[in-house]
Amino acid sequence: MKSTLVNMVGVLVGVALIMGGILAFVNNMTKEPIQLQAEKTLQDGIKAVMMSDNLKVTATDTITQSFDSKDYEFIVHKTVDEKGGTLGAAVETTTLGFGGDLKVLVGFNPKGEILGYTLLEHAETPGLGAKADAWFQKDGKGCIIGKDPKQPLQVKKDTGNDADVDAITASTITTRAFLKAVNQAYTVYMQANQEVVSQEEAQVENI
Repeated sequence: MKSTLVNMVGVLVGVALIMGGILAFVNNMTKEPIQLQAEKTLQDGIKAVMMSDNLKVTATDTITQSFDSKDYEFIVHKTVDEKGGTLGAAVETTTLGFGGDLKVLVGFNPKGEILGYTLLEHAETPGLGAKADAWFQKDGKGCIIGKDPKQPLQVKKDTGNDADVDAITASTITTRAFLKAVNQAYTVYMQANQEVVSQEEAQVENI
């Protein structure tokens, strides 16, 4: 084949088509396993944040709500125990951290107290902001487990109040973002609960 412009373009187009086909094939082969793994990770996360291995997700609701003039999407996984008793819900919440989106799954009991949390996605600095995965847990320095965010959780250094949350060392921005995500999840969860209660009361009145 002569080294002409037409021949060179033809070869490049051919290579591009072959590589595109290979990538499409690989993507199709791996799509389902990746999706299944993501579903398993979420299911395990719900059990972890709700502090129960024996639970059932009875409903999954997607709620869009505005905070600070910006729309956020929340996914609320309502749960019950093996006897059908209400455990509360696990709420997926996302906000902007230091390095990118910070996606958190937070478990609340029926009173709105925090049962647990796990990070589903983050782009925080390894060794610093990434510590959020453990920092706010029960044995962490900034423990939020058992707290009721009726009064929004805040960083102690921002308020000077010892009752507030210790920031991750050298990662105050990540801490603020994490607490914002939790506070917003709490607001959405409690409002959703109130709507359910109001609907049930209206049904009783109509009987």
